[in-house]
Amino acid sequence: MKSSALQFWKHLAETLGNNLGFKPSLADPDLCYKPMSASNGFKYYAYILVYVEDILIIDKTPLSFMEMIKEKFTVKPESIIEPTSYLGADLSKVHFEDRSFAWLMGSANYVGNVVKNVKKDLEQDGFEFNRKLSDIRYSPKQPYTTASYCPEMDTSALCNDKQVTFYQNLIGILRWIVELGRIDIAYEVSKLSSYLVEPRAGHIIQAIHIFKYLDIRHCKSELALDPKYQYFKLPEAVINRRSLMKEMYPDAKEDIPSNATEPCGNAVQINCFVDSDHAGDKVTRQSQTGILLYCNSAPIIWYSKRQSTCETSTFGSEFVALHIATELVISLQYKLRMFGIPIMGKANMFCDNEAVYKNSSFAESTLQKKHNSICYHRVRENVAAGVITIIKVDSGSNLSDILTKSLPAPLRKHLRSLIMYCGD
Repeated sequence: MKSSALQFWKHLAETLGNNLGFKPSLADPDLCYKPMSASNGFKYYAYILVYVEDILIIDKTPLSFMEMIKEKFTVKPESIIEPTSYLGADLSKVHFEDRSFAWLMGSANYVGNVVKNVKKDLEQDGFEFNRKLSDIRYSPKQPYTTASYCPEMDTSALCNDKQVTFYQNLIGILRWIVELGRIDIAYEVSKLSSYLVEPRAGHIIQAIHIFKYLDIRHCKSELALDPKYQYFKLPEAVINRRSLMKEMYPDAKEDIPSNATEPCGNAVQINCFVDSDHAGDKVTRQSQTGILLYCNSAPIIWYSKRQSTCETSTFGSEFVALHIATELVISLQYKLRMFGIPIMGKANMFCDNEAVYKNSSFAESTLQKKHNSICYHRVRENVAAGVITIIKVDSGSNLSDILTKSLPAPLRKHLRSLIMYCGD
């Protein structure tokens, strides 16, 4: 019946609320939480996440809640385990010398299955390419056949209807692989996603090459959801400048929701890398924004998207990217607070542009380009309100650089090793 999904959700919500004592979060109704206390008196929240009929329980003793769920629902006995996969992602643990551990999230099994399907489609249907997957020139150094390839400059033949459908299927699969943690192909997939309506033969070849890149050389890359904090000492000058910025924006204050859940448990540190490639699109001259956002040492948000405006300077494109990153941080902070998770201090924003760093951190800096005033004042207000702290890093250490352009092989490999556990 059309209403069966709604009825199932109502019954599940009633079970979680009345029987188990969980309360749905106002920020996400599919996440429910319940205050708990450990044997040593430490207070925290237990969480239950629901995706259709899949349930993920996060607690020190999750089986006790599962037994209560089994009283109301039919559950497959073999499915009541510590998760090894979830929504296509491979899950495992890595243990450290201090007896702590981190969850690893990978996509090797999903990638292996979809690569087999792509090979099968090419061999059976051909899609009028008259070539097989093995015939496409392969370079193991980058997702594209060459690091200098630009999708917007491709002048190969337009695809027919059958090829368009095939290309859209490929991009849909690749976008989900990016969601599963393959940050190293996020930029290339973002660029190819701009041509879903009228792709060219060259675009399909590049999409197929990304599958070869994933299959042959880089199939075992994983993300470590590491709970460790990042420790670094802020310069004294940075701390002193906060009070000066507050004088410039006396009404600036952090927007904390009045109905936020009482914080409980260990605090979370927010770290964010942001960068842009000025006028990276050779046709429209629009810039590409790249953002990599961490909770503690766990990457949780990766963003690679073409900017909607055409900026006339590197300063403008970098400030637009910083503005977008600020909004992502504010959104994340809202969700964390509604989930009852304490936030440790200010979010650390790492950028590599000297002019942007000074204009967003020094109260005495003035804006020369008036069309950037919205981004300029929005960022500075959040600095004054204590939401973010802007920190200057070298271009070679900015992890979000991999999300803005197709990098040379040595730099790509270096950044991948800093972001992901690589099996190659």
